[in-house]
Amino acid sequence: MNSEPAPPGIDTSVPHPARRYDYWLGGTVNFAADRASGDAIAAAFPSTRTAAVENRRFLQRAVTYLSDQGVRQFLDVGTGIPSAGNVHEVAPDARVVYVDNDPIVLLHAGPLLSRNTTYLEGDVRDPGEILARAPLDFDQPVGLLLFSVLHFLEDSDAPYAHLRTLVDALAPGSHLALSHGTIDHQMPEQLEALAPIMASTPGQFRSFAEVSRFFDGLDLVEPGLVSIAEWRATTDLAPGEVEMWGGVARKP
Repeated sequence: MNSEPAPPGIDTSVPHPARRYDYWLGGTVNFAADRASGDAIAAAFPSTRTAAVENRRFLQRAVTYLSDQGVRQFLDVGTGIPSAGNVHEVAPDARVVYVDNDPIVLLHAGPLLSRNTTYLEGDVRDPGEILARAPLDFDQPVGLLLFSVLHFLEDSDAPYAHLRTLVDALAPGSHLALSHGTIDHQMPEQLEALAPIMASTPGQFRSFAEVSRFFDGLDLVEPGLVSIAEWRATTDLAPGEVEMWGGVARKP
């Protein structure tokens, strides 16, 4: 539990996805509102913490795969609070740009800044600003990462258009890797329990078909769009125990 005072200028009375995710991963950069929100979601959706852990493992496998394909630049949008096993640790020789819209992320990322690692305060809803500020060579392949972030955008936020802006800026040979929350495997009684949480939390779960649309025009690599726990991994977890779709695709 975080006992530190709130950093100046940061409203900790409203839960934030980055801090809530940090709480689910067992971190300490979270506050009472984040923990209350996290507990409420976990009560209605008991596999939430499992999904958070599996999402981080999927990221690590995806980054390892992209590194093996020769990708040496990564743009991680919605990175969250720095924690063990993040992109710069999996690909230590790569150029990594982390982006998040919570200023507390930048505050805690400060000690990790290096010649190869940069943190920007930005929002996926403003992809042009991200592209303008990211110190990457967009004439060379980039690994674009959006893990557990697009489901915080409703359709009215134009998530497909924003992602397309980012992808269009990438050179051929770049890759998109993303994960996205779903409720495809929930039973009616589970959906009923989730309804109040979904109504009070900005965002939108999407179906397999809806998540597939994010990869339009790209070549999905094997095994395609699957449960994040199944992507190039052996697991005993059923998709309903994770409820996140994930995939990696190459820009031709």
